[in-house]
Amino acid sequence: MKIGVIGSGSWGSAVGNLLATIGHEVHMYTRSDEQYHRMKEFGDNPHYLKDFYFASSVQFHCDFEEAAQDVEVLILAVPTAAVRESMEKIKECESRAVVVNLAKGLEQGSHLRVSEIAKEIIPENPFVVLSGPSHAEEVAKLLPTTVLVCSEDEEIALKIQDLFTHDAFRVYVQDDMAGVEIGGALKNIIALGAGLSDGLGYGDNAKAALMTRGLTEIQRLGIALGAKPVTFQGLSGVGDLIVTCTSTHSRNWQFGNRIGRGMDVEEAIEDIGQVVEGYKTTKAAYELANDLGIEMPITEKLYNVLYGGLEPRRAVLDLMQRPNKHENEKIFLL
Repeated sequence: MKIGVIGSGSWGSAVGNLLATIGHEVHMYTRSDEQYHRMKEFGDNPHYLKDFYFASSVQFHCDFEEAAQDVEVLILAVPTAAVRESMEKIKECESRAVVVNLAKGLEQGSHLRVSEIAKEIIPENPFVVLSGPSHAEEVAKLLPTTVLVCSEDEEIALKIQDLFTHDAFRVYVQDDMAGVEIGGALKNIIALGAGLSDGLGYGDNAKAALMTRGLTEIQRLGIALGAKPVTFQGLSGVGDLIVTCTSTHSRNWQFGNRIGRGMDVEEAIEDIGQVVEGYKTTKAAYELANDLGIEMPITEKLYNVLYGGLEPRRAVLDLMQRPNKHENEKIFLL
């Protein structure tokens, strides 16, 4: 199958290379002239992936329309902040390709999920989300990985499931778009908190509690938006939460860890050198929760740390000193 990959960061590179390894014709787009020449000449992408080389069949482009021309599937491998612009370009190209989104976040200001942006800009393109516990660094090495694809059209979901299937890449099908997207976006917030906790030296007990209660917050918001509770027990919920909160591959964990060790926000972002989705998603989720009247204390305190200058240890103490509650309070019954 002829496939276009829009975005050549770590995740786009790993996924594009996986598809080429499977045997698909892959056309990869980058907007950076420097990165284009590097990939074309040396076949690697060292800024994003170390000790990695593309399959020789991958074709590189610095022209969006050229990369998207006559493809059957377009992989959208850009940060959430660039999704709208990328979809506008897809619309301009008059492409009717299936769009497979890899971004995990909420749009700033509108608080829209990526599928909602797609319905607004490219409603005629079949839309699929690929999500689940999957670090680019491990997919690039073809280490065993299990993910899911989600679409409102089951036939399209099954088609994309087959597209991605590989001995090292197992794919399940889901139909709960709200649950998959909220789980994928908000786990970045909790992973940021896990990194912060580790940076403060608080240990495994604190991180386990943070992950568990963080999942409760994800469920609350997701269910309020129409998600199925069971979705959060799956790959795009607890699965993605585990891998992102416990691995040093996670940029969200790395970012929070730097904040916990005393860096300020701008310094931490610059030090990582790549997009940290959880930073902006914290703001969007905090605002959305306030709009809906959803209680999300961990998200609120992380927002206060990142955007309000609250001292991290004070934030933890505030959470620990909250009034006593029943564990299941306000999870499924809002």
